[in-house]
Amino acid sequence: MGASTRDIFGTAESAETASPGSYGQAPRGFRLPDAARLGRVHLQVADLSRSLMFYEQVLGLRQVYHDGARAILAAQGQDAPLIELHERPGARAVPRRGSLGLYHFAILLPDRPSLGRLVRHLGDIGMQAGAADHLVSESLYLQDPDNLGIEVYADRPRSTWRRIGRELMMATDPLDVPGLLREAGNARWTEMPAGTTIGHVHLHVGDLEQAASFYSEALGFDRMVWHYPGALFLAAGGYHHHLGTNTWAGAGATAPSEQDARLLEWTIELPGAADVAAVGENLTRAGYSTETEAEKTELVARDPWRTQVRIVPGATAATA
Repeated sequence: MGASTRDIFGTAESAETASPGSYGQAPRGFRLPDAARLGRVHLQVADLSRSLMFYEQVLGLRQVYHDGARAILAAQGQDAPLIELHERPGARAVPRRGSLGLYHFAILLPDRPSLGRLVRHLGDIGMQAGAADHLVSESLYLQDPDNLGIEVYADRPRSTWRRIGRELMMATDPLDVPGLLREAGNARWTEMPAGTTIGHVHLHVGDLEQAASFYSEALGFDRMVWHYPGALFLAAGGYHHHLGTNTWAGAGATAPSEQDARLLEWTIELPGAADVAAVGENLTRAGYSTETEAEKTELVARDPWRTQVRIVPGATAATA
């Protein structure tokens, strides 16, 4: 799915610099702290060995934990977990049209030259990828062996972001591939570089108003972009989006079953236990059920379509 700058904003003649505090719509009550970030994504796959070959050889991630049907992957030179894979033999691949739940998860590279090196690497190995310029970032799109969606991207400096009124400008324009290759220089892609994080998660949902009620008013994200066709983007701390939601899977889309390859859960990391408790209290006030785990320091909630999110204090240990 894509919408160009002109499709969304017309000529955008009234665009202004998106200075801190000048954009976004905050929830009416509780708001996530500015320091909120995303932690690991937990995926169910059909064949762990096949998936590990893809994530290691294509994306350059490394194993920091492997025990039977479970493995955890991180960038090179760091142990912070990015992806957890759990094998369910024979799990069904995601249908091309998509089901509710994961649209893609997004790996954020530390700089533009790294993205250029990945562009060259994918060409060298003959791996097809989608590509887009989102104004605030530049992105590549891939599918893993179970057809789970992956975005790998690099942010543009916040000083270059623009807004129309309170809405941050995002679009899907053509990617400047030659420019990325020039940025890469002669260096080759050999590994997922240190400083890589999970930048955002993008979900298929059944209704955008319900998504806003849960993820903004109850969970505490700000709304950042709301005129993108069929989508709503949300974030904390003035980021362009930690979460995307869309209705592009169609009115008849259903939630994945236990037998499907799927997103098992995604993670929001907050500064401390008091912040996690505050999220739990707000979710409860809004009428959503939650569960506490890890000696009551971690919170688990599910959106209206049963997609699970875990809210934790601080970093998550790689061997947890």
